[in-house]
Amino acid sequence: KDSRSQFWATYNREAGEYDAEFLDKYKSDMDIVLIFAGLFSAVSTSFIAGTQSNLSPNPSDTTNALLMMLIHTIDNSTFNGQDLGPPTWHGPGPSVVWTQTLMYASLSASLLAALGAMLGKQW
Repeated sequence: KDSRSQFWATYNREAGEYDAEFLDKYKSDMDIVLIFAGLFSAVSTSFIAGTQSNLSPNPSDTTNALLMMLIHTIDNSTFNGQDLGPPTWHGPGPSVVWTQTLMYASLSASLLAALGAMLGKQW
């Protein structure tokens, strides 16, 4: 019985050392993932905010068209021969949609990685 207790005592000590090294290594790796995910998310968000305006029509075009219609209503001699209807907009181009889709996908992946790292650190 003495040899069994010595075996388990040695096993517990070795397993504890191995587990401590393992956890320290992966906790530091998760810290690096969190830092990278945070920085990447910040940069990615700024690019998304900058290109968000490409997904909707330019509001100043509509305002200008409405002002031209009002001026033409007051004075019929102005803007002769010009189309005074509201500007047409056919939606964003395919490259804009693809770019936005990839940017949102990368932001989602980065936030998912950060969530996984946080769950791993708390476990």
